[in-house]
Amino acid sequence: MQVNEAFVSEVKRVLDDAGRIMLNEPMKSHTTFKIGGPADYLIFPSSMEEMRQVFRLLREFKIPYTILGNGSNVLVRDKGVRGAIIKFNSPFSDIRLEGNSIVAGAGALLRDVSIFAADHGLTGMEFAIGIPGSLGGAVFMNAGAYDGEMRNVVSKVRSVAEDGSLHEFEAKELELGYRHSIFQKNGHAICEVELKLSFGEGATIRMKMEDLTRRREERQPLEMPSAGSTFKRPTGYFAGTLIDQTGLKGLKVGGAQVSEKHAGFVVNTGNATAEDVLGLISEVQRRVYEKHGVKLYPEVRIIGEE
Repeated sequence: MQVNEAFVSEVKRVLDDAGRIMLNEPMKSHTTFKIGGPADYLIFPSSMEEMRQVFRLLREFKIPYTILGNGSNVLVRDKGVRGAIIKFNSPFSDIRLEGNSIVAGAGALLRDVSIFAADHGLTGMEFAIGIPGSLGGAVFMNAGAYDGEMRNVVSKVRSVAEDGSLHEFEAKELELGYRHSIFQKNGHAICEVELKLSFGEGATIRMKMEDLTRRREERQPLEMPSAGSTFKRPTGYFAGTLIDQTGLKGLKVGGAQVSEKHAGFVVNTGNATAEDVLGLISEVQRRVYEKHGVKLYPEVRIIGEE
């Protein structure tokens, strides 16, 4: 990688914090899979105005970019990512209450938003207590769990387009479907999300969150690095059940393994590469189709240079 010093200098000026741009940064340090080669530039904006200015500089210096949330539903290839990764996390994670709505930055963790809602007697976000993603990433993928999903609670999203223009989307404009949103095709950076919730009984809300947390801990391999559920749910089936019925629990390719606890998860046993994971995904797809005639498609977002 040849560093564009002028670009770096301008980004540092915009962010007013040299620590919020990192060069040649290994993405395994910034994803829940703990896998991934280096990003040429890793940038952490903290406001919509900073995002506008970063987009301006990316255009000016003709640098490609990829937008990332908490890195919880992503596999970064071993050669890394050329250009810039724009990552939303703690610098962009304010959470505030407006009536029975919560407004939060895209970098706020779903867990923190769920707890904030419970602390204020608001129900609707309990399902997200154990999802290890950011709010922006959850909207991008229309994340869901335990019969809940983001489209049930999102009322507005504020974003910045590649040309620097500001946008506000109403819920009906978001095209939220199964692991899909309009942001997967419009290239906008999700910056702020408004959630419309209902007032409920605090004890009941917390009881439900505790129950979901317990169920997740009992059933999912939370003790090992992963990107969450590896495959999308095929119509009429559950991916984990099909994989289990094919006898693939524990199957390994290099350091990647089909979890022995939950077959729907591919886990990093400690030294897995992206190539290992992709090889294991391919083998699982092949064997499940061979036995059941069902095609599995990755839910995890795969980015980076092949």
